[in-house]
Amino acid sequence: MTKLSEYVKVAEAAQILGVSQGTIRTWAEAGKIPMHRNPANGYRLFRRADLEAFLRKAAEPVTSPRSLKPR
Repeated sequence: MTKLSEYVKVAEAAQILGVSQGTIRTWAEAGKIPMHRNPANGYRLFRRADLEAFLRKAAEPVTSPRSLKPR
């Protein structure tokens, strides 16, 4: 069973990812980061593990088609 301590609210999620609270809300609504709702009050909740996975993916190097072309 998932513990409540595994979840954070918008403000803490923003601090973990280093972005504004508005950005967190926008990304959550766009589906970029998984979001859950507290059934009692409707607050947005984010699993710490999901945020850490998002950071790992964001840290991966990006290869562009240009860098793959021989010169």
